[in-house]
Amino acid sequence: MNIRRAEPKDLTKIQQCNLHNLPENYHMKYWAYSFITWPEVSYLAEDSSGRVVGYVLSSIEPDEEYPWLQVGHVNSLSVLRTYRRLGLAKRLMLLSKKAMIDSYNIEYIQLHVRKSNRAAFSLYSEKLGFKIHRKEVGYCKPVT
Repeated sequence: MNIRRAEPKDLTKIQQCNLHNLPENYHMKYWAYSFITWPEVSYLAEDSSGRVVGYVLSSIEPDEEYPWLQVGHVNSLSVLRTYRRLGLAKRLMLLSKKAMIDSYNIEYIQLHVRKSNRAAFSLYSEKLGFKIHRKEVGYCKPVT
């Protein structure tokens, strides 16, 4: 297993992993924008054949209340089912966190998680020490 910083050449492989695992899918334009704008903060895990089996897509943005402060944002984290429970998501998150701190001197990291995603809550709260800041009513509800 190889874990490394994601590069623009990896976009289609990362998007395939995303499409396979998650109901929310970013357009290729957003992936490209993220890799060009914040190249240091997104990582991937690939198997021995070079297939992307997990990734974290992160970005940097201003704090809502204090816009002069930099905030890390995890936009998407995914690991293929057959590679889960190996610590890949935690390793990807820790690499991204370190890069956000070292490169952008962020104040904190934010992310969104579906209330029903117990595995994600366990990863973020128990293994990585994240705290719930607020609950967003209607987050990830289908638009009708």
